[in-house]
Amino acid sequence: MNLPIFLKLTTTCLRKKTKNNMTPYSNLEIKNYWDEFSVKWTKYRKRRSYYWNSISKYCNYFIHPQSSILEVGCGNGDLLDSIEASEKTGIDFSPNMIKEGKKRFPHIDLQEMAAEDISLDKEYDVIILSNLIGVLPDIESVFLQLQKVSHEKTRIIVTYYNRMWEPFIRFGELIGVKRKSPQQNWLSSSDIQNLLYLAGFESYKENRSMFLPYFIPLVSTFLNRFLSRLPFLNKMGLNQFVFARPIPQTIPKAEIDQKYTTSVIIPARNESGNIEQAILRLPKFGKDIEIIYVEGNSTDDTWETIQRIQKKYSQTHNIKIMQQDGKGKGDAVRKGYAAATGDILMILDADLTVPPEDLPKFYDALASGKGEFINGVRLVYPMEKNAMRPLNTVGNHFFSKFFSYILERPIKDTLCGTKVMFKSDYEKLAANRKFFGEFDPFGDFDLLFGAYKLNLKIIDLPIRYKERKYGDTNISRFRHGVILLRMATFATFKIKFW
Repeated sequence: MNLPIFLKLTTTCLRKKTKNNMTPYSNLEIKNYWDEFSVKWTKYRKRRSYYWNSISKYCNYFIHPQSSILEVGCGNGDLLDSIEASEKTGIDFSPNMIKEGKKRFPHIDLQEMAAEDISLDKEYDVIILSNLIGVLPDIESVFLQLQKVSHEKTRIIVTYYNRMWEPFIRFGELIGVKRKSPQQNWLSSSDIQNLLYLAGFESYKENRSMFLPYFIPLVSTFLNRFLSRLPFLNKMGLNQFVFARPIPQTIPKAEIDQKYTTSVIIPARNESGNIEQAILRLPKFGKDIEIIYVEGNSTDDTWETIQRIQKKYSQTHNIKIMQQDGKGKGDAVRKGYAAATGDILMILDADLTVPPEDLPKFYDALASGKGEFINGVRLVYPMEKNAMRPLNTVGNHFFSKFFSYILERPIKDTLCGTKVMFKSDYEKLAANRKFFGEFDPFGDFDLLFGAYKLNLKIIDLPIRYKERKYGDTNISRFRHGVILLRMATFATFKIKFW
C-alpha cells in the first residue's frame, strides 16, 4: 500500500472514531485527564523512555551547567531531573502530577501553577515547554506569560511533534500503541515561531530529529542518529525543536555608544609594516577600547615594532602587548582573550584585510542585541583584486555550505578573522572547550562551535575584504585546509550525530 492511500485510510478511520468527540477539551477536562493519569505516568513514560530521553538529551546539550531552568508543564519532573543545571523549577496545573513529582524528586522545586497565570518572582536562564503547546487552549497567552520570568538573555526551548506525523500519531492512538491524548493543536514550526513573535520572542534556530520513537538495536541508531539528521530528510523528523529569545529592546544610539568597553585582540606574526596602521585606522567606539597585541614567532621586527608603538601611543591609547608561548593564531587569540578586561572581545587580524574602520559595526550589532556572536563575512561585497586567492575562495564557499548544515543556520563565511562576542559568553565557551578539542590552528572553528553549543544567536556581518599591503599570508592552503576539514568532520559528529 503506498503512503497517500495509507494516510487517506488512516484519516478516514480516525474521523469515524472521533466524529462525536471533536469538541476541543476544556482546561478542566485536560486537568482531570492528567490528574487521573498521574499515578500511571511514571510507568508509561518508562516504557517509552527511548523517545522521552531523546528530548531530554537534546535540550541538555544546549544548557550550561550553571543555568537556572524553568519547565512549564513539567508533569512530575522527569525531564528536569535529567537536565544538568544549577537550579531547577517546574510548574504544572495538575496537582496530582506535582504531588507524584515531589515524592520522586524532592530536590526539584515543583509547584502547582497554571501556565496561563505564572506567578513566580524569578527570571530564568532557560525555559522549556516540552510537548505542551499541543494541549493549550491559547498558546499565545502562555507565551506572553513567559515574559514575566525572562531576562534579556533567556532561552526558550519549545519541543513538539512535527505536524507531518499527525496521521501516524493518531493511528498509533487508534490501535493502542500510544495512549489517546486530548485533542491536539497541530502546529508547524512557522506557526510556533509566529506565536512566539506575537508574544515578544524571536526564534533564531529550529531542528527536527527521530524517525523511529522505539528502541530497536542498530536500527534505531541508524534511523535516528544518522538518517534523520541528514539534509532534507531532517525535515521529516518526529520531534521538532524551536529556540527563541526575547526580542531585543530598541536602544538609542547614544546609549549604545556608552554601554560597553571593548578589547581588540590583534594577533601579529611578521606584520611589522601594519602595526602602526592598526592604531591609526582604529575608530573610537563604545565606552572605552583596550588594544592587545599578541606577537607570535615572527622572523621580522614585529615584536620590536609593537614595543615601539606601545610607547609612542601610551598617552592616547590603552595598549597591552605580549608574546604567545604556543603557535598559531588560535593560541594567540586565547592568550589575548585571557588578558582582556573589556566587556566585548574582538579580533582584528594584523594584516588589516578586514578594515579596522568596520569594527564599530560589529560593536553596534552586539551591543544593540541584534546578535550574540557576530561573524565577519568577506563573501558578500566584491573583493579587491588580490585579496583572496581563487583556491581559497573555493574553500571558503565549501566551508560556508558545510557549516550552514552543521550549525543549523546560514553561515556565509567561517574563516573571516573578525569575530565578536561578550567576554562573559567567551568565559563559558572556554570552560567547555574540551568538548570540541583544542586543535584549531586559527581559532575560527573553535569560536563558532562554542557559540553554537552555548546556544547563542549567530549573526553574519558583511565587510569589504581588502588586499594585503604588507607581507605575505601565514596560511598554508593545503596543510591548513586538511586540518580544518578534519576539525569540521569531527564537529559534525559532535553536533549532528551524537
